[in-house]
Amino acid sequence: MHAGNPVIPGWYADPEAAIFGKTYWIYPTWSDNYDRQLFIDAFSSPDLVTWTRHPHVLDVRAIHWARRAMWAPAVVAKGGRYYLFFAANDIQSDREVGGIGVAVADHPQGPFRDLLGKPLVGAFHNGAQPIDQSVFRDDDGQYYLIYGGWKHANIARLKDDFTGFMPFADGTVFKEITPEHYVEGPMMFKRDGRYYLMWSEGGWTGPDYSVAYAIGDSPLGPFRRIGKILEHDPSIATGAGHHSLLHTPDGRWYIVYHRRPRGETVANHRVVCIDRLEFDARGRILPVRMTRQGVEAHPLR
Repeated sequence: MHAGNPVIPGWYADPEAAIFGKTYWIYPTWSDNYDRQLFIDAFSSPDLVTWTRHPHVLDVRAIHWARRAMWAPAVVAKGGRYYLFFAANDIQSDREVGGIGVAVADHPQGPFRDLLGKPLVGAFHNGAQPIDQSVFRDDDGQYYLIYGGWKHANIARLKDDFTGFMPFADGTVFKEITPEHYVEGPMMFKRDGRYYLMWSEGGWTGPDYSVAYAIGDSPLGPFRRIGKILEHDPSIATGAGHHSLLHTPDGRWYIVYHRRPRGETVANHRVVCIDRLEFDARGRILPVRMTRQGVEAHPLR
């Protein structure tokens, strides 16, 4: 049995994928006019094929400072609770209220409530718009926030309780790690002792939206761009990007991303899809083949 692509119905984008226990989860952006992006839904599955929608796991009514453009969730399980990082308000300068917030819940399906009562990152640093956050946990237990729009990517060390940041050894809080051709949507993972930084390139409304990556020896890089691994296939879809990854306990890798169905031209007509991700013998990521059938059922054990 295959899931089929898209894996969930409706216009969604920027999917965050996670495994909690024996359940797969996807937390996407509701792909609509910015003023109607006032909530975040979640979807759960035991096998990658059958998905259940959990509506409004986070709602703007729980975040008093948010008023529009709730984007790109990132979710972490820690200490028996679940933390959802999100962007809101699409701020264009430091004179506006908004940026990256964090909410907390006792269950992955929420309801999530504001942890801080204010943005975690509410200003521009190193030119990076405070959007498109992801969270990376290193082997030593240190959590990092990686984020940034407007062609700049930052990394910062999160405090253990996610209420703020710890400076790096040189006293700086936000370090820029922008690789060549970076646009937005960064995420990081570690494999065989090396750090992989992935991001989206091109314009999010166009057919050239795509995913590229680099490899470094530390979370701070330096990161040298290796190349694209996911881009448009005119026979299937265009605008493929802003992804996350699933790594199962038995070693399978999946890429969860959004794309624009063939023939669609409306900017927000984006759908969430899943395909396999594989590596070569050197640890390079192989180009992803977009499919219509999606992935096979794979229950977690």
